[in-house]
Amino acid sequence: MAEKRLIARRLQPVLAELLADEPVVILTGARTVGKSTLLAACAEVHDVQVLDLDDLPTRRAVTADPELFVASDRPTPVCIDEFQHVPQLLDAIKAELNKDLRAGRFILTGSTRYGSVPAAGQSLTGRAHVVTMWPLSQGELAGAQGNALDALITDPATLVSNTPASSTRDDYERSVLAGGFPLALARDPGRSRDRWFRDFVTLVVERDVLEIRKVRQRQVLPQILRRLADQTGQVVNVANLADAVGLDATTVKDYLGLLEAVFLVHRLEPFTRSAANRAIRSAKVHIVDTGLAAYLIGLNEQKLSGRLPASLTQFGHLVETFAVNELMKQAGWAQQEVRFSHFRTRDHKEVDLVIETAAGSVAAIEVKASGTVADNDFAGLRLLRDKLGDAFVGGAVVNLGQRSYSYEDRLHVLPLDRLWTPPAG
Repeated sequence: MAEKRLIARRLQPVLAELLADEPVVILTGARTVGKSTLLAACAEVHDVQVLDLDDLPTRRAVTADPELFVASDRPTPVCIDEFQHVPQLLDAIKAELNKDLRAGRFILTGSTRYGSVPAAGQSLTGRAHVVTMWPLSQGELAGAQGNALDALITDPATLVSNTPASSTRDDYERSVLAGGFPLALARDPGRSRDRWFRDFVTLVVERDVLEIRKVRQRQVLPQILRRLADQTGQVVNVANLADAVGLDATTVKDYLGLLEAVFLVHRLEPFTRSAANRAIRSAKVHIVDTGLAAYLIGLNEQKLSGRLPASLTQFGHLVETFAVNELMKQAGWAQQEVRFSHFRTRDHKEVDLVIETAAGSVAAIEVKASGTVADNDFAGLRLLRDKLGDAFVGGAVVNLGQRSYSYEDRLHVLPLDRLWTPPAG
């Protein structure tokens, strides 16, 4: 069996800070990412109980009288797990907040995006702060306290060091193929972990998707998900995807929205501020976890060891998603609010991740699943730098090598593990 250990989540102190300011904190994310564990830890700190709506008797009781369970005489914060099972709770909470808008009254968790829950639309607008919890970051798994995202949006040069990276390509392959779902990591690679991923997909499709809306052809959803996994980190052609699964494009676009609503995929919108006429204005789609993606496409260490071109191409897509996901996780505890996007032109200059602060500063990374870097790998980063001028803080080509160095003005080379392991000294 894989090693089981309690891993500290970087969002725990963030939740404590939010409770001091916000009447309602809503923690959303895919099933089994650790929301319930984090909620239980928070409840223990405040000596309150958790209302677990995955428990059927509890769900029936709350459905019968939601006002009773959110009343002002209950100890705060009122902690409710998987609130989407009883969406009418939100109206009861709204009524309570109309009488008492103190900070720290409610913490809710949910396995579907807040805006996708029926009747959730306007219930708590302006009164709730939504936080996304992703699978475990590599920094959390390593026990690292640094935040590469903060360094990137301040000055990527601070991530450059004469000390080589400690990770090898084999290390990267194992990490990418494993992903960050806690319960998957607790199992050995192979049949046991694959079985967990299979059951996870079935559970999400059969329960969470159907709570959002009845889907007549739900057997198609796993097919779409597998095809997205094979193209993770790429601009998705909805028409081609629709042809592949035998549905019309409108239905497939709708199903993509459902997969996003239950945190199986996430969309990365195009960066348009550069005003480049050649920029492609289509979103990329990333699978929420590279371990899940590897399972869906059948990629494992044995296949990678053969170094077949098709497997290496698949792995390259996974590495891009792995890097993007790592930085998106860090956004949950970063010092600045940021927006993420991607940049790509019709003549194939691209940047895999553009990071923009509220003040307008921009940093960016291009990800390469190789140990070497060529001059052409900087083409997209150079274009952004030249278009944005002083607003461009810096960029980096992130790769599987071990060296980090500055390449030219505000452009650098970084090993992949620098995204979670800060340089020494």
